Amino acid sequence: MKAITYSKYGNPDVLEISEQPMPKVGPGMVLVKVKTASVNPVDWKIMAGYLDPLMDIQFPAIPGWDVAGVVESVGIDAPHFQPGDEVIAYGRKDFVHGGSFAEYIALPERLLARKPESLNWNESAGLPLAGLTAFQVLRRLELAAGETVLIHGGSGGVGSLGIQIAKALGAEVIATASEKNHGFLRSLGAEPVAYGEGLAGRVRELRPDGVDVVADFVGGNLSTTLEVLKENGRHASIADSDVEEHGGTWMWVNPIGADLQELADLVDERKLQVEVAETFPLADAADAFRLNMDGHTRGKIVVTVDGNA
Repeated sequence: MKAITYSKYGNPDVLEISEQPMPKVGPGMVLVKVKTASVNPVDWKIMAGYLDPLMDIQFPAIPGWDVAGVVESVGIDAPHFQPGDEVIAYGRKDFVHGGSFAEYIALPERLLARKPESLNWNESAGLPLAGLTAFQVLRRLELAAGETVLIHGGSGGVGSLGIQIAKALGAEVIATASEKNHGFLRSLGAEPVAYGEGLAGRVRELRPDGVDVVADFVGGNLSTTLEVLKENGRHASIADSDVEEHGGTWMWVNPIGADLQELADLVDERKLQVEVAETFPLADAADAFRLNMDGHTRGKIVVTVDGNA
């Protein structure tokens, strides 16, 4: 099969398209023919070697954890999916090797969810990691109807889905972004505020008594969070471990298919939408990585593996 691989840590220049063996499909595993995959910051951070202290890697490595595709075959004792089923997954495994930037990927059945009927293939690939991150953070924070949540990084892939999940829970949302993205935040149901110097004051103008919950999806916002959080408020970050020293929770998304299915159901209930910024063919995956590293796109960057997707 064709796949994007790298044989050493580095920048996107180490990525190349190559022929790789077909994945084996063991007990409890499902083989997925990949339609689309999306790029996340963690993909290029792993490629650069930043996560080497945390995760084992086997070279040549195929990057990518987000996938949307069609079940090709199932292994022994994998009864919940059948060939032809359209599925999505956050396909993080115990070590880095067989990722989603390939024509096929084998995954544990427990990671899979059924593709939302209302999303196309490109949108579907953008849902798993970003959507699960937002979903699991807000659930851990026990965000409830009637509460106000401040979301740092509202126009990004995680933040934009977090806004929609919070609204679906009945919460009020304030979200940070550059001014050019304020209209986008309003369209999702959030009150936008510009990030940067003076952020705490701008949030206090909207909520003089403070906010109940803060979800930091970009990092570097701890002082602002503490300034605007109500007494006994809850906060979490996916990018700043220092929150743990101030009563917060530092989180990393878990690959749980049941959670992903809840997200897919919210999509089909028209409570969530996924914005795609740009798509690239598999051969141009390095350019997709470079665009994601730039950090200024709104929405997900998707790699189309199957030309018919």
